[in-house]
Order: sequence, then C-alpha cells, then structure tokens
Amino acid sequence: MGNIKFGTDGWRAVVGKDFNEENVRTVTKAIGKYVFDNFGSDKKIIVGYDPRNMAFEFAQQTANQLAGYGFNVLLSDKVLPTPVLAYSAKYLNACAVMFTASHNPPEYLGIKFIPDYAGPATSEITDGLMKNLDASFDIQGQGEVQKYDFAPDYFEHIEKLVEIKPFDKNIIFDGLYSASIGYFDKLLEKHNVKFDSLHMFHDVNFGGGMPEPKPKFLTELIEKVKADGNAVGFANDGDADRFGVINENGEYVSPNEIISILLMHLKKNKGYSGCLVKTVGASLLLNKAAEKLGVQVVETAVGFKHVGEAMRKFNPIIGGEESGGLSIQAHIPEKDGILANLLILEAMAYENKSLVELQKDLYDFAGCKFYNDRIDKHLENFDEVKPVLEKYKNKTIVGDFRVSKIDTKDGVKLYFDDNQSWILVRPSGTEPLLRIYFESGSLESLEKLKKTVSSL
Repeated sequence: MGNIKFGTDGWRAVVGKDFNEENVRTVTKAIGKYVFDNFGSDKKIIVGYDPRNMAFEFAQQTANQLAGYGFNVLLSDKVLPTPVLAYSAKYLNACAVMFTASHNPPEYLGIKFIPDYAGPATSEITDGLMKNLDASFDIQGQGEVQKYDFAPDYFEHIEKLVEIKPFDKNIIFDGLYSASIGYFDKLLEKHNVKFDSLHMFHDVNFGGGMPEPKPKFLTELIEKVKADGNAVGFANDGDADRFGVINENGEYVSPNEIISILLMHLKKNKGYSGCLVKTVGASLLLNKAAEKLGVQVVETAVGFKHVGEAMRKFNPIIGGEESGGLSIQAHIPEKDGILANLLILEAMAYENKSLVELQKDLYDFAGCKFYNDRIDKHLENFDEVKPVLEKYKNKTIVGDFRVSKIDTKDGVKLYFDDNQSWILVRPSGTEPLLRIYFESGSLESLEKLKKTVSSL
C-alpha cells in the first residue's frame, strides 16, 4: 500500500505516482467495506468525477470494483460538480464517491467519500476508512453499473431554493475550465439570463493556471469586468464547491463579505430564521452583522467538515468559511459554489442594487470594516508545532496589542482589547506548517500585527 492518508476532503495525490491503480483499488476496497459494514450491500453508491486528468478512468474503475462487491452503482454520465453529487447522495439516499482534487494543482487527483447525509465525512468515518485500508474485503456479488445524469434532480432542487430571473446587469462567467461548466451556465440559460463567458471548456491542465477562484487566477475575468463598466463576474474552483465573485469595479469580493451579504438577504428578504455557522478563522464582520440581525453565532474549527457537522445539528440560515465555501438552510451540509453565485444574483435582484452597493450597505449596517490576511510559517519538523502553540497560549501582549481573550478550539486564537483585532495560529495538520490568520479594523493595525508576529 502506498502513502494513503484519508482526511476530511478525502485522499489526494499526484496522478501516476501515489495516485495509481493499485492505491485507488485499496481506497475503493476501504469504502466498499465501510458501506457494507454500516448499511449492507443494498445501499446504493453513486460515483462522479471532475475534469481532471484520469478522473473518469479511475471513476469507472471504482464503479466496476464496487459492483463486484455486490453494490448497485450509478456512475455519472459526464463531468459534474461535487455539490451536485453530494445533493444526489441525499436525494437518492446513497453514499457517494467523488474523484476530485478541488482547487489543488492540475497534476493532483483525489477521492472524496460523501456519506448519505450529503456533507463531508466526519473524523469517525475517515478513521474507519483508514482502518479498512489494511482489511480484507472480497465479497462477490451481482451488482451493476448504470450511467446516470445527476443534473436534472439538482436543477429542480436549486430552482426551489433560488429565484433565477432575467437581470439588468451584465454577468460574466469565467468557466475556469472547471466542473461548473454545464451547470451554472445552464441554469442561467434555462431562465433566460443573459451572460458573457470565457474559458468554457474542460481542460485537464486548467489553462496552465490553477483551478482556484482567487484574484491572481482570475485576471482575465477581472479585466473583462473592468472593461464592461456594468458587470459582475463569477467563477468556481475545479469541482465547483468554492466560489469567486468580482464586483462592478473589478474588485474581488471576499467570502466573508459574500456570506455576510447573503445572511442579511436570507434573513430580511426571504424570512429565514436560525443561527449563523462560521469558522474561528472567519471575520468578525460576520459576528457584527449577525448581532445587528439578532442572529446567534455558532463558531467551529476551521474546515467545512466542522461547518457541515454544525449545520446538521443547528439547521442554520447559512454556514460558511473564509476560504470560499458556503451552504444554506434546506440545502445540503456541503459547500456549493454554484448556489453561492446564484444567491448573490438573487440578493442583487431583490434589493435592485449593484454588488458594490450591497457591500456598502453591509458595512453601514455592521458599523465597521475589517481587514484580513494570512501567512504560512514553515517549520523544520512536527516537533516544533506544539512549543509554538504553547508560547502563544501564554501570551498576554503582542507588541502594542493586549490580549483580552484566548480561544483554543483550533490552534490558538488571541483576541485583543481594541475589540477589532485578533490573530489565529493553527497547524496545517498535513505538514510542519503553521497558518497564521490576522484581522484588524485598519490596514495600519493589520500591518503592525503582521510585522510583530513575523519578528516573533
């Protein structure tokens, strides 16, 4: 068995190296045994794949292997987004296997296991999968593989959640060579929403860039929005579970702002009730907006695995994370970038305002503005991680900033007594690396914090 580590977002590796036929068979066996032990061979399994190199071939291999164990398998008849397969797991009461490496570089591929509750696998489940890697499982059955189109069921569900109607502002969709092609654009076309587009074909190399909807990978979209003068831009990552939004000024709108705007929209315009779920790494802007709306905040560790668990427990208005993932009440406890893009269009239509105006309304409503950044600190080995965290846990002052509260649900988060600044120091979990998050109410304070921490 090769170097296989099955985490929250599955197992990922470089195709042709660790991600090879033997290791994929081993992981498929682990999944098959888990499903059989917990549900029996009558449990349906659905299999999907994003546009990456060899994703279809490995998906087909896994589907045939699972059928050999006695499972009836539905294999997607085309490239599809992770949230579409996740919704289908819930709709069809099935377990799902998705071949994707999300926003990772093009040479990577991965396997993600999605239980029938349609959210990320919990630690308990992934621990079970890891144990199954070395276990034997050779049940022979009469299962079969059928090709299936998962899009219609997803479209019907989304159309009940979001009002999609013609729009008086120009829309530019950057397909980014990703799995959202054939889904986000098809929903717009179906409802006669006009849009311009670019990069609207699947490419295993993602155009030589990265399948990540961040500003440095959206330069063409940003320039196209700026040149238009009256447009908003949308993109998704490789498997369409994350979103990227560009406002009319050609500026990237942060996930913290998007989640806040949608919280206000869903509460005010659509009458949603419940709490907000956010991670410990997300902005205080969300807390301020929720406080003004009278919405309780549930805070989790970083990662949508934790957000998804909280969503299943609390049924919130919206749940989201700072890295560009969100979902809402009555959907699934898994991030959905297609839904996020459609909801922004809906919020603009309800308010009859530009996205820039919605951002201004948000900051006026919250009564403050926040600035964020993150730096990654590489360490020599894992042994260095714990002493650094202990050092921060015992701090009472960082430069000119006095510590007012400490949170240790995920690494160490220090809140400062200006009530608008904090830092979060947390280990990556997969390599000797510390991720250090910063937030403050001014750029000057943010830079001061970063400089102080860097010197430490």
